[in-house]
Amino acid sequence: METLLHYIWKHRLYQLSPLKTTTGESVEIIDPGLHNTNAGPDFFNAKIKINDRLWAGNVEIHTNSSDWFHHKHDRDKAYNSVILHVIETENQKCISDLSGRTIPQLILKIPDKIKENYEYLLKQETAVPCKDRIREIQEIYLSDWKNALLLERLQRKTQDIETLLNDYSGDWNEVFYVTLARNFGFGINNDAFERLAKSLPLKYILKHKDSALQVEALFFGQTGLLEEDINDPYFISLKKEYIFLKNKYQLRNLEHHLFKSLRIRPNNFPHIKISQLATFSRSIETLFSKMLQVEEIKDIYPSFDVEIPDYWLSHYHFEKQSVKKKKRLGLSAVNLIVINTITPLMIAYGKKKQQNQLVEKGIKLLSSIPPEKNAITYSFKNTGLEIGNAADSQALIQLKNEYCDKKKCIFCRIGHKLLSKM
Repeated sequence: METLLHYIWKHRLYQLSPLKTTTGESVEIIDPGLHNTNAGPDFFNAKIKINDRLWAGNVEIHTNSSDWFHHKHDRDKAYNSVILHVIETENQKCISDLSGRTIPQLILKIPDKIKENYEYLLKQETAVPCKDRIREIQEIYLSDWKNALLLERLQRKTQDIETLLNDYSGDWNEVFYVTLARNFGFGINNDAFERLAKSLPLKYILKHKDSALQVEALFFGQTGLLEEDINDPYFISLKKEYIFLKNKYQLRNLEHHLFKSLRIRPNNFPHIKISQLATFSRSIETLFSKMLQVEEIKDIYPSFDVEIPDYWLSHYHFEKQSVKKKKRLGLSAVNLIVINTITPLMIAYGKKKQQNQLVEKGIKLLSSIPPEKNAITYSFKNTGLEIGNAADSQALIQLKNEYCDKKKCIFCRIGHKLLSKM
């Protein structure tokens, strides 16, 4: 319950009077202080009046008063500035700091209704713990929270891009290539496709961009899918090219078992996605700069409407033929690439280059795309929550991953509203 004690102290969700120390002195909390999430006391720069004397300093919070000694705060000079020890249970009558000064203690009772609401949220085993009560929250409040969640998610994505940018010495095309490759995994194969891109530097692809066969050989060879012995003319051609290129560039291929096909629709089989990625990678030098210049979502679609080699019209993998069918990226697949690749890169580039119009354009693009359809959005849709566009669905993915799954209801604005209902 210590986390809940922090919560009610921070948000003043306790009875304001009469508050008394364990020795009977009156307490008035003027300012609870700033919550410290690093080492040291829990709240900095609090202002508290004990009897008629005003104190300014730090506050430490524990479930039991004896935790002060268990955590060795009595031996740590960082806690000499503590002016009040807030506890739920007094099992240690007197506590002191390194100098021997006795620190006043305040028993803070958690209101029954808050405790009841908190336990209700924590005990829920559903995907959305507050699913039965979320509609109690006003729409304008939910809308503000979704906006904040979207910014949180975009911040995380731009940080990932910043890391890649450092890894690739500021080469935006290389970062675009790796990010695009990852999202060609479409969920189950994301990590495998990212590893594929990182194992095959863009510079080698661009050296052979005029040969679809050689670029496809590089990609399929790096996946390990050419290690088998298959009596198929196209497979044999790819393997022959790859053996030459592998030796030329001293490449080390991945293991083919990394690329999963189970429970995947045929159009999303790894072989098809690898061929599509190989096709797009041949034009990646100009594709990134082109994406930065688009104004609307409709401007993006033509760049992803490309045809892969004819072999794949009648194949979903090597050797076994299928009914002849074009294998283009569908509209929903392109939308996912825009959501997970184009907009984060546009926003990251805008921030890096201090071009705010690109940041705004990236968010505007998200707001113009239909919401994603996945298990997370379905779980929120079943609560009756409105999901109008991809900006909303991205916000809810952030909510699910960072708050619902981690049971961080007290840090969620929805949870806060429900918890504070008395």
